[in-house]
Amino acid sequence: MSGSLNITSATADPALLDLPWQLPLDAWPNENIASLPKGISRHLVRFAHLSGRVVAIKETTSEMAKREYDMLRTLAHLEIPCVEPVAVITNRTDASEEPLNSVLVTRHLKFSLPYRALYSHALRPDTATRLVDALAVLLVRLHMIGFFWGDVSLSNTLFRRDAGAFAAYLVDAETGQLYSGGLSNGQRENDLEIARVNIAGELMDLEAGGRVADELDPIRVSNGIVAAYRLLWKELTGSESFSASERWRITQRVQRLNDLGFDIEELAIKTDSTGSSVRIQPKVVDAGHHQRRLLRLTGLDAEENQARRLLNDLDSYRAAYGSQGADEEMVAHEWLVRVFEPVVRAIPEELRGKLERAQVFHQLLDHRWYMAQNQSRDIPLAEAVTSYVQDVLRHRRDEATVIDPLTGAITLPIRTQLEDDTTSADPDDADDWTLKV
Repeated sequence: MSGSLNITSATADPALLDLPWQLPLDAWPNENIASLPKGISRHLVRFAHLSGRVVAIKETTSEMAKREYDMLRTLAHLEIPCVEPVAVITNRTDASEEPLNSVLVTRHLKFSLPYRALYSHALRPDTATRLVDALAVLLVRLHMIGFFWGDVSLSNTLFRRDAGAFAAYLVDAETGQLYSGGLSNGQRENDLEIARVNIAGELMDLEAGGRVADELDPIRVSNGIVAAYRLLWKELTGSESFSASERWRITQRVQRLNDLGFDIEELAIKTDSTGSSVRIQPKVVDAGHHQRRLLRLTGLDAEENQARRLLNDLDSYRAAYGSQGADEEMVAHEWLVRVFEPVVRAIPEELRGKLERAQVFHQLLDHRWYMAQNQSRDIPLAEAVTSYVQDVLRHRRDEATVIDPLTGAITLPIRTQLEDDTTSADPDDADDWTLKV
């Protein structure tokens, strides 16, 4: 290795030294490269193997790499869904001592896909709408902490399956800015307009390539992020007035926020001078209500909709076995040992990389429900697991799909009824260290 290489990282991983930093990123040997689908980027991005995991490496300037690294760490500390920064590599030179671009290294988000990888076939309007809805939720969360993205797009987002929907993660933060005093309405509207225009362009690009359904209207779908964003923003931050005799509406408002996946940490309640009317307004809200409850009760870390689905099954278990009056933590432990863990253990080892455990359990519940509907009888869990493994899971590819090395085409998992991107039919539904070499 030539020159004085600088590695700034939050974790001391010696394997970083083993990567060929003396070569331009586009000249890295195949043994270092991981073939995974990637989105469109203004910079060269490649995936590489590191310590048994996969990382994304982006060539950029030293200033931009350091800035984005710091921003991603800040967003992660604020519990915003985003990729995990691993390191910044600067002072790269080749064998002739010619300077090479600096790079930002981030950890690949397991079980995630760029939006283009989700649609090797025709993109249907309802699937596109759910993607845009997921991005709207992410944008609201970012704006609530005072983050101006500046380049909102599907390309700068990764999506993970979350029960019957998607969860969105921020990938590219190089244009972002965090404002301690929050964002003005103009800044929020600017980000929203950027999102609308970018999404329309991305969908039109797919349309030109024949990769969307005929009935999909890119303009209508892109306008959907504006409607979804404003509805969610109003629900989270808007004030509400009602008469003092309708105090039940306070509980109703809290429940609506919980159903959206948000917890209220503070609620301002004011009455007028006569005491005849009440005005409420959420002051601080946080996402992940069901995630935190599931994690607290079972130790399982899942996406929000997955957590809601697992909690529904936990509550059904509690009701079915007459445990309503029992301690919640004890029932949760019993459900974990008797229901969830046996299902996970029943998945053959060679199939466990197909989907996350929570997503497997969600799909199993769907499969069991379909079986019960078709056969007009209750289906034992063991029977449903066997059928799901043999008829569904075994016939799909790993969620971490690969790119065809000859054509560059993205190969997608085999679709089945349960994997189809349609609404579920279930009615219940450390300080950094710097190394110089």
